[in-house]
Formats: sequence, C-alpha cells, structure tokens
Amino acid sequence: MAKLKLNPAPTFTAQVKIPVPGGESDPVTFTFKHRKRTDTIDWLKTTSTKEDYVIVQDMAAGWDLDDEFTPDNIATLCDNYPGAGGAILDAYLAELRGARAKN
Repeated sequence: MAKLKLNPAPTFTAQVKIPVPGGESDPVTFTFKHRKRTDTIDWLKTTSTKEDYVIVQDMAAGWDLDDEFTPDNIATLCDNYPGAGGAILDAYLAELRGARAKN
C-alpha cells in the first residue's frame, strides 16, 4: 500500500475535456505543476489580468497532443477552442483539491 508523502511530486497528470464548439468535448491529458495551497491562492489573485494561454503556461508543463507544448501552440489552442482555458483551469484546481469527477 502506498503511503502519502508530505512533499508531493512536482508534477501530476490529469485528463481535461476540451469543449469543442458544435461537438463533443475532446479529452487531452495535461502534465500540471503542483502548487501548495497558499501558493495557489496567491497565484489565482494574479490570473484575472492574464490571457488564457499565459494562465495555461503557468499551470501546465506539457500535454499529450501531437503538437509541441509551446507558448504559440498553447495560444492557438486557447484561440481555436474558446472554452479550453477555463476547462484546463477548472481541471487543474479540481486535481489540486483532490476532487475527481465521477464518470
């Protein structure tokens, strides 16, 4: 049986359902950066003035798409799929809280 570690891994993966206009949501697995609760609260205070792609860069370290995880490609994702930024942020915060969605 695995034991809880007081210092978690610096990254974790989670699946995010990216809303596709006119279609079903497409799942994308992201590698997210772990943050402590206090760091998350401070970081969230800075997000209201940032573009979605910058917020995604702040919280993610990679994805399982064929396209490379670069600032330009993150911006393209957020531009082509307007709901992506919010969906990614929601999934990130849910994972940090340990609240997994039921299937």
